[in-house]
Amino acid sequence: MARRNGIAEDLFKITATLPWWVGIALAVAVYVLLQPYAVLETPIQTIPGQISYMVVEQMGRAFAYYGQYILPLLFLSGALASFFKQRKRKNLVRTAGSGKTNDPLHDINWKDFEMLVGEVFRIRGFTVIENDSGGADGGIDLVLKKDGELFLVQCKQWRAYKVSVTVVRELLGVMVTKGAAGGFVVTSGVFTSEAQSFAKGQNIELIDGSILTAMIEKTHGMTSNKVDRAKKNVTESTPSTITAVPSCPQCGNAMVKRVARKGANSGKNFWGCVEFPRCRGIRAIG
Repeated sequence: MARRNGIAEDLFKITATLPWWVGIALAVAVYVLLQPYAVLETPIQTIPGQISYMVVEQMGRAFAYYGQYILPLLFLSGALASFFKQRKRKNLVRTAGSGKTNDPLHDINWKDFEMLVGEVFRIRGFTVIENDSGGADGGIDLVLKKDGELFLVQCKQWRAYKVSVTVVRELLGVMVTKGAAGGFVVTSGVFTSEAQSFAKGQNIELIDGSILTAMIEKTHGMTSNKVDRAKKNVTESTPSTITAVPSCPQCGNAMVKRVARKGANSGKNFWGCVEFPRCRGIRAIG
């Protein structure tokens, strides 16, 4: 049976997921609210019939007295954790995009890989929620939100073998359950041809190591020849069925097949930009 977290631990974890300055603001606000109530003097004489009220009053002041120190400390600790976590995410992206290591995506552990992927999506304008439960993730590692739409991400830091179609099917099942608009499977390796075929038309984007590297390099303004080289690696390492992927008419990035959900073309396939929803460039198929 999983251990139930205490209130203090829950507050710390929630604060650690927020921007660090939010934790500091909460610490200040809680102290300002509780401190005046904590220093109020308790009446010496008790009034008959109001004993229960006095007990509640005493308990409230005791909570305020200790809470004015404990709660700000929890929020400040969460803010500090958030600050260091944010700095670590940025360092991961900087290191992976610097080209200083031969295999940056495999030189980090699986948890740092998830943090790296999450930061890439943050830079692309998504709100990212990481799964820090430490238990079963329900087929997802990251939850993305953008423009009122929900996207799910499954990360696989696999180098020994290709990501199979089973992983993509599992993600699709969770997408349907949670009503997600789309999903991403991100790996440091490559995908099987069956996984690539299944993902087509499912609003699931497969991002392998080469594409992820290109995304990181573009984020940090790497030279165009590095991006072109990464795209060339994608073409050479994947089956010929996807070598004819067109470029986005708006930003020039690669495109993926998607399914229209609304309008007159509902249910039909079309080419959508890999940068969606940041870029909404489309091309007709056929």
